[in-house]
Amino acid sequence: MSDNTPFDDQDTITAASHLKTHMSKLRHKAQEGRDRYLDMVQRERALMLEQGIARSTEQLLDMAGAGMPTELENEVVRDRATGDQLRAMLPVQSWLPLSIHLVGLNDSVLRIAPLHDMNNRQMDTLISTVRRSGFKVDRVETELWDRKELVDTLRSVHDLSADRCEKTLSLWLSDIDNGLLLNQFQRDMMAEALQMRASDIHLVQDNNPEAPNWIQYRIDGDLMPMHLLSADAMARLTTLIKRDAGLNFGDRITPKDGRFGFQWQGRSIDVRVAAGPQAQDGEKLTLRLLDRASLKGFDELFRRHEDVANYLSKLLSPEIKGGGGLILLSGPTGSGKTTTLYACVQQIDRRRKHVLTIEDPIEYELRYATQWQVRPGMKGGEFADLIRASMRHDPDYIVIGEMRDSDTVETALRAAESGHTVISTVHADTALQTFERLRSLMPSSRERASTYTLSQQVGAILNQRLVRTLCQGCSHKTKAGEVMDAYELEALRIEPDLSVRTHNTSGCDLCSRTGISGRTLLLDALIITLAPGQRNGIYESLIGNVNNILNEKGVIVHTRREGLVDLVISGLVDPQSAITYLEE
Repeated sequence: MSDNTPFDDQDTITAASHLKTHMSKLRHKAQEGRDRYLDMVQRERALMLEQGIARSTEQLLDMAGAGMPTELENEVVRDRATGDQLRAMLPVQSWLPLSIHLVGLNDSVLRIAPLHDMNNRQMDTLISTVRRSGFKVDRVETELWDRKELVDTLRSVHDLSADRCEKTLSLWLSDIDNGLLLNQFQRDMMAEALQMRASDIHLVQDNNPEAPNWIQYRIDGDLMPMHLLSADAMARLTTLIKRDAGLNFGDRITPKDGRFGFQWQGRSIDVRVAAGPQAQDGEKLTLRLLDRASLKGFDELFRRHEDVANYLSKLLSPEIKGGGGLILLSGPTGSGKTTTLYACVQQIDRRRKHVLTIEDPIEYELRYATQWQVRPGMKGGEFADLIRASMRHDPDYIVIGEMRDSDTVETALRAAESGHTVISTVHADTALQTFERLRSLMPSSRERASTYTLSQQVGAILNQRLVRTLCQGCSHKTKAGEVMDAYELEALRIEPDLSVRTHNTSGCDLCSRTGISGRTLLLDALIITLAPGQRNGIYESLIGNVNNILNEKGVIVHTRREGLVDLVISGLVDPQSAITYLEE
């Protein structure tokens, strides 16, 4: 029999104890990072103020990747949160129609400033929603604000909310030539997408009267149809977006790329726009929403893989120059490789070390790092050309967006061999296949020499996937044996009486009725701790049977199965989904 109780008392006590220890470590490390960049940030802020640019010390520290850790990602009930954190976690429809300002949560007391009196039913519904969102609320306290101040505050929050999108769309469609309403809908559409944690917005403009013109959001890896427009309305919207992105809005045939900025909740969102043809006379636009605040920090990303994080930290801060070697991140498109890449860069002390990145395209600005944009087709603009040029700029770390051809692989190996720490990504399905993928890109004339260099320099290979996590507000709690057969239990090597959580396909208001809330990292990792003189077995395995690497002493293996079992036990992944991920 299932129940929807988020946690048993003992589960809560144990989880809270682990969380307290973990957060204590994170705060200590975060404080070190803040101290590292504080003097630079303060001098930068003073210069910005002279130029009329207002940025707080906290904002600049956060841009440097030295913000304080957040507990929002932890699956443990919290009794403290700021108003911004509450607004980010609670469904808009649960608090916006009530005309209340969420002041904050402190010691299980939710403080609000209501514009109008609330009845008991509204209060009970609000408390229930807050609790299902992972917060501990014992009671609600109301604050009396000056009415004008409260109205101004509410108007500011409403303007930043995605709740207006449907209303704006309806108004615009009733007056399709109204440019002000078109601009407002574009803004509200992007606000709605960000509120729903969308990574991309897909727009299809097709002039065939029988073809649908949908706006879709990619949320947690899946596309969700949101708004249906007429061909005429969609054409106006795509023209506006292309104009903002600096693209030729009269050309619907040639694939092209552009970008523009967007302000949302005090944050600068970079919107990358890709345009291409659709059917006979239409167009397809894909908007990638790049929100720096959504980037996960190193410790947050590897929270469930502490030993991997510890070893990576050593590779990213070698005792002597040249001690880092080669760090490879692999996985299919959309598996979060770029996020991990940026997290690794943020882990590096960029005050004392020179980080140079070579990317195509540059997605996020990294403060205190040199970033180079690849220019395909231009002389000296390819990955390999820029890697060769980078070594004349005295880098400690060379970060390569992707190794996709033989010249790039050869040049990256030489850079690692010459004493630079090289971090890069490769398309491969498993950690072991990463070796085979790199060898397939090596020129036949230098295959043995390049394989030897690879065996000497590689320090870690992380093959990753992003797996969807269950909504903790509506997932069902049951026993593993009630939802899995003997074969599946054996595949994951878990006991039938283990308490697990299963997917609620009906969902709830917290997860937009999907039963899914976010994604987490699943690793298949190889860590090679052997000294250079002990790596002959690695080289022989690469030349002969790559599977033999797993039997080498000094090679630490983290399998995908181990990660899935941990996620199932923690109640973050449905056991049936785990079996599917395992088979993949």
